[in-house]
Amino acid sequence: MADVAKVPRSLPLALLYPVFFLSGMAAILYQLVWQRSLFTLYGTSSESVTVVVTAFMLGLGLGSLAGGWLSERPGISLPVVFGLVELAIGLFGIVSLPFFGWLASWTSGAAGIEVGVAAMGAVVVPTLLMGATLPLLVAHQVRESGNVGQSVGQMYFINTLGSAAGAFLAAAVLMGALGQSRSVWLAAALNFVVAGLVLGAFLKFRTRR
Repeated sequence: MADVAKVPRSLPLALLYPVFFLSGMAAILYQLVWQRSLFTLYGTSSESVTVVVTAFMLGLGLGSLAGGWLSERPGISLPVVFGLVELAIGLFGIVSLPFFGWLASWTSGAAGIEVGVAAMGAVVVPTLLMGATLPLLVAHQVRESGNVGQSVGQMYFINTLGSAAGAFLAAAVLMGALGQSRSVWLAAALNFVVAGLVLGAFLKFRTRR
């Protein structure tokens, strides 16, 4: 069994912070647009709002557990897993709004628990993937630095800063200038940039070995 401490370095820490900043920005854009889209499809009653928000939170929580489990697997290149997760999020983002529209037409007339099941089905996969990103990169930095507290604090700070910047831009500029569809495309583009940077750094490292 491979020793976790001997996992090769494939993501410079100087690249870690900007990519996780962009990841947080993309995630909050998705959340704002997807919640607004689902509220439009299923209404803005207190029950509908509750189940949609719960679906997001549950997906993120399950994703955090999944990311934590993966981060404990020895021999896995966590930056590569993170890059593939970002790529998958971006691919879902491209088709997300048409998918939500199709799901709403298929579940037209749904109410109560049916709305919750539909909302969960709509967002469980991408939110699970989003929730996995933090434990993956935290575990990577812990492997690099050996400092758990500092790694967790820095990653939370960078990701929260990206989310705050994304929320501000969405409210001040993006939603009005781009609308929901183009805002989602922008978020997907950020995911692809992050995936490209991370996977490119890994491939560059491998070719130099």
